[in-house]
Amino acid sequence: MGIRCVYDTNIVISSLIFTGGQLAWLRTAWEKQILIPIVAKETVDELLRVLRYPKFQLTKDERNDLLADFLPFAETFVVSVTQNDNNTLPICRDEFDQMFLDLAYQSGAQYLVTGDKDLLELNKSVEFNIVAAAQMKQIVKS
Repeated sequence: MGIRCVYDTNIVISSLIFTGGQLAWLRTAWEKQILIPIVAKETVDELLRVLRYPKFQLTKDERNDLLADFLPFAETFVVSVTQNDNNTLPICRDEFDQMFLDLAYQSGAQYLVTGDKDLLELNKSVEFNIVAAAQMKQIVKS
C-alpha cells in the first residue's frame, strides 16, 4: 500500500502539464502506487477549473488526457462540512486552501503536499504532515 497524500491543485497541475519539470516524478510515483492521491469533489472541481485557464491553452481532449493520467490512480473521499466539530483543525488564512486541509484531515491522509506558504506554516498544528514536493521526494527515496 502506498503513502496516502492530498495534493494541492498547483502540485497536480505542475506534475501533469510540465512533463519534464521538477514535479514530473509524482506521475510515476502515483502510477506505481508508491503515492496514493486522495481527492474529493471539491478538489477535482478546482483542478478542472484550473485546467481551463487560457494560459495553458489546453483543448478538451488534452484536459481529459491529463485527468486520465491522474484520477484513475486517486482514492475518492467525501468531505463532511461538519467534521471539524472539536475545532481540532486550524483555519487556513486563504479560504480556498481550506478544502485541502479538510480533505487531508478527514481522509486520514499521511501527507498534504503543497507549495503554498499558508498551508506549509500550519504543519505543526495538524495530525498529518504538510510538506513541500521536494520534501515528499526525499521521503519517497528513503
